[in-house]
Amino acid sequence: MINTDTIVALATPSGAGAIAVIRLSGEDAIHIASKFFKSVSGKLLEKQKTHTVHLGHIVDDKRLIDEVLLSIFNNPNSYTGEHVVEISCHGSLYIQQEIIQLFLRNGCRMANAGEFTLRAFLNGKLDLSQAEAVADLISSDNEASHQIAMQQMRGGFSSEIAKLREELLNFASLIELELDFAEEDVEFADRTQFKNLVERITFVLKRLIDSFAVGNVIKSGIPIAIVGEPNVGKSTLLNALLNEDRAIVSEIAGTTRDTIEDEISIGGIGFRFIDTAGIRDTKDVVESIGIKKTFEKIEQSQVAIYLFDALKSIESLQQVKIEIEKIKNKYPQKPLLIIANKIDKLNKTQLKILRAEISEVKLLSAKSGLGVEALTDSLLNLINTGALRNNETIVTNSRHYDALLKALEEIQKVKYGLDSGLSGDLMAIDIRQALYHFGEITGEITNDDLLGNIFANFCIGK
Repeated sequence: MINTDTIVALATPSGAGAIAVIRLSGEDAIHIASKFFKSVSGKLLEKQKTHTVHLGHIVDDKRLIDEVLLSIFNNPNSYTGEHVVEISCHGSLYIQQEIIQLFLRNGCRMANAGEFTLRAFLNGKLDLSQAEAVADLISSDNEASHQIAMQQMRGGFSSEIAKLREELLNFASLIELELDFAEEDVEFADRTQFKNLVERITFVLKRLIDSFAVGNVIKSGIPIAIVGEPNVGKSTLLNALLNEDRAIVSEIAGTTRDTIEDEISIGGIGFRFIDTAGIRDTKDVVESIGIKKTFEKIEQSQVAIYLFDALKSIESLQQVKIEIEKIKNKYPQKPLLIIANKIDKLNKTQLKILRAEISEVKLLSAKSGLGVEALTDSLLNLINTGALRNNETIVTNSRHYDALLKALEEIQKVKYGLDSGLSGDLMAIDIRQALYHFGEITGEITNDDLLGNIFANFCIGK
């Protein structure tokens, strides 16, 4: 599957800008670039050292296209493991296209999506999980997702898997050796040590599998549904959290007819807040559709915030408690934060009553901002960020998650075989399957269809 032809693509986002970077990779990358690059110092490009930068001009025959900085990276010490040239030119769309078209006419091919990183993987510069982390790093939009992608790209996850795979492979070799001497009834693999290894692998696999719940929401952003009756301040709270007037606020009940979503970063973690239509009985067809969507959004959210008007509800707190119980019963597994809004309008006696009636209530004034910071702290506490703070490996990729589940299933079969004294030939089958699923993660075992699916999601130029 390794292509040796030379590819070219824009490595910076498409569109006009101050500068653009055009990347070439392949056996003839430096040779092709040298035909059209004229150094201001008169140096010959093909005789220059790797990892050097040169000032010059891109010239098509006698036509000057642009003044550029050109960087050289000789194989194997480059991102792709091939000869790589990167040209930093002015960011005019016309200049970008002229340079790319010039190389396409003279021995280069347009790179496919993710082909530079695919070549890095095929040439052994990255394993498959590290290559996938490159895409995650590019798409990271908050501190937490960036941290996870960086840790994985630097090999934290793959090195942990590789170590387990190597130890399991060593025992697998001993088990296979026993099969060759089956008639002599000898044991090369110490069953006690093997059992300890299987238990340790089981522990690590379960920890990695459990981390996916946290990793997935960090990567995708944690959806938070803000629900409650009309005109209790849901839109005002959304605006206070976002620190901008994102939602329309009015005294008229039922102003929000549809869900409004926006995302912010709190403590380095992305939260996607969803302002929903007020829940009430209504004959308004449009508002009814909005209320139906509210329940759909609660279903899809990771956390729900139930907001009520503290002043209006102080005389009818029993009704508030009934509404809270309805949501808890409908979504028993979903964390629910109960927020009393407009507390700045209550006196001390009313506040005391409120706290006594609803012990878990959090007090807030969305209009003045009072209690908003405490709310964001509560949201962070709902997310298990301990692994993130301790720089532990966190799984965010569903392909890895699936392979880990399958590997755990096979390891548990091996454990059962050890406990029940199963013969080595039968255990060897399960061990081979576990090794296969470990190899799927790092790319030691792969196929063209899998690689095509993974790298098709990359941007052109990466």
